[in-house]
Amino acid sequence: MGILSSSIARKVAMALSGLFLVFFLAQHFTINLTSVIDPDTFNNWSHFMGTNGLVQFVLQPILMIGVLFHFIMGIVLEVRNRNARAISYKEFKGHRNSTWASRNMIISGLVILAFLGLHFYDFWIPEMIHKYVETHPEDPTRYYAETVHKFESPVRVGLYVLAFVLLIFHLWHGFSSSFQSVGFNNKYSKGLRLFTQVYAVVIPLGFIFIAIYLHFNQIPH
Repeated sequence: MGILSSSIARKVAMALSGLFLVFFLAQHFTINLTSVIDPDTFNNWSHFMGTNGLVQFVLQPILMIGVLFHFIMGIVLEVRNRNARAISYKEFKGHRNSTWASRNMIISGLVILAFLGLHFYDFWIPEMIHKYVETHPEDPTRYYAETVHKFESPVRVGLYVLAFVLLIFHLWHGFSSSFQSVGFNNKYSKGLRLFTQVYAVVIPLGFIFIAIYLHFNQIPH
């Protein structure tokens, strides 16, 4: 039997990977927000993240593994939970005491995973080609213009908006549930739940604002 053989172990692993991704999301948002405040700062931070060896060859692979692990574990837990139910969906009345977000975590999660695939296609793959295939001379000022042009298409912006709206629902239930899964239950639980709900709304809306802002503030190619 492996370390993830028990249901509790799988839930804890799912929660810890989710908390890790929440931390990354905040860091990613902080950098992206500078694109609408100060393009030079955005270029500097993006250049650092794109050229630092620790980020590129240690933290980035850990992030990718964390993303895959979180969503694969989510699917595994959902399948096992459905198989474990003794009552059919026709008779199941649990939705009366649950939210849409909690009942459809697998749906929002799969859409977000598809969005991450688009995000990697838009940004990570072109970056790898630029640096390691075409081997262009290093240009620390290129990141802002490249990012702005990615949001030129209204279709792409619409997909980003849809993904981040679903991320709100996913985080609304998943973020607070992660703390419950790791046993955080004390006098601070109510305040922590409020924090997770504010985070679940503010951060995705911030990403939506950035995408729309860049779409309407294009620069010449």
